[in-house]
Amino acid sequence: MNSSKFVHGYGKVSDHLEDQPSFPRAPNRKPLVAFISVLAILFLTLSVGVTLGALIHHNSNSAPRSTPSTANSGIAASIRTVCNVTRFPASCYSSISSLTTPLQNPNDPESILKLSLRVSHDELSKLSSSLRILASTSNSSALPDCKDQIDDALSRLNDSLSAMDVSPGDKALTDVKINDIQTWISAAMTDQETCLDGLEETESAALREMKGKMQRSREYTSNSLAIVANIRILLQRFNMSLH
Repeated sequence: MNSSKFVHGYGKVSDHLEDQPSFPRAPNRKPLVAFISVLAILFLTLSVGVTLGALIHHNSNSAPRSTPSTANSGIAASIRTVCNVTRFPASCYSSISSLTTPLQNPNDPESILKLSLRVSHDELSKLSSSLRILASTSNSSALPDCKDQIDDALSRLNDSLSAMDVSPGDKALTDVKINDIQTWISAAMTDQETCLDGLEETESAALREMKGKMQRSREYTSNSLAIVANIRILLQRFNMSLH
């Protein structure tokens, strides 16, 4: 039997042996491989989609808490709430919000009061330096007296800041401290008014210049006084109590 007849005959025989277990037809694995490949691709695509979805969901939930603009707007709102109890809310807000010193707790009126006192102290320090220069170049006796008053006002504000500078865990403000700070700031206000009155009585040539310089310091000190006078009400607005 030649090879061509053998192949041809095998082809004929195989057509009649479909049901014989001893000669099973070789399975076609290509559709199975293709099906498994499709499943693998679908599974990989689904896994990537789920992972990306989880990441997007996580970022969307965490973004409002970490966005700087959101945090800044919250701090601004807190400062405005506190400054609204003052006679000069615009200067109160602008002076405090311009500080680079971060608030220890933006939602605590005590932290904002401390910054207000710092603003008042810094402005009075500038005023004291200006008075020292003017006193050295002027014959007016009112200028040295005025400088003494401003230095006394600085001392009062230093006492107020020291009273609020406490160790972690200690009480920043108590009823006694509030009364003391209010008394000291009131005295600082009186010192500035006494300084200005002395310049007006002598009709000093430095009066106009000093009036302009003292305007801001008087506003800042007045703001601090208003905040400490209303600190209990402010704490209630922030859902807080006196420490």
